[in-house]
Amino acid sequence: MTNADAWDYVLGIIKVDGLEPTEDFKEYIEKEKRGEITLEDAKSTSIRSIK
Repeated sequence: MTNADAWDYVLGIIKVDGLEPTEDFKEYIEKEKRGEITLEDAKSTSIRSIK
């Protein structure tokens, strides 16, 4: 399974539950699919936004 396939699967599960991901989350996914950011980048960004 590719990274893009995995994210498509995740989005499918979210939508099956009747939810819609936020625009920020969708933007993050697209950036990760393109290899522009990593999970570590996302973790540090999330931590900074909480503080």
